[in-house]
Amino acid sequence: MPALREKARIIDQDGIRRALTRIAHEIIERNKGTDNLVLIGIRRRGVPLARRLADKIKVIEGSQVPVGVLDITLYRDDLSTLSHQPVVRQTAVNFSIEGKRVVLVDDVLYTGRTIRAAMDAIMDLGRPRNIQLAALIDRGHRELPIRADYVGKNVPTARRELVEVHLVEMDNADEVVIMEKT
Repeated sequence: MPALREKARIIDQDGIRRALTRIAHEIIERNKGTDNLVLIGIRRRGVPLARRLADKIKVIEGSQVPVGVLDITLYRDDLSTLSHQPVVRQTAVNFSIEGKRVVLVDDVLYTGRTIRAAMDAIMDLGRPRNIQLAALIDRGHRELPIRADYVGKNVPTARRELVEVHLVEMDNADEVVIMEKT
């Protein structure tokens, strides 16, 4: 496996905070408030991002938006290449999504395959009014016709590069770093 080296730090703690604040305002504006709105974070880093967005929406609108946790492991199209026995974590969507405006939240949008898997998982939970997508980073290189409705930052990358989102909740730091295979 090739080694990785840090190429660039592209977003710091304040940048992540500002991006999430902007996305929260955009979500509220596009949905004309928070009625029938739910956020569902895709495991792993989409979950703390969804919770942060819900907190920001509460500060802005004064209403609490439900947050769910979605594990897409069994919906992936590359499941057989991941592991002989992939680790399946809990999906925790403790509310109905019937007729709701669902905002899927993820850290990095890349090929679109994770989002396709997430939409399949959502449809197994019910029939939402619509599904929207919020991504902190959109790095391009789509393989499926999927786009984010809300993007923190568009980051053109080479395929040999990786975009790592570090969050305090998991990594003890808030930053986005581009790593390069050497």
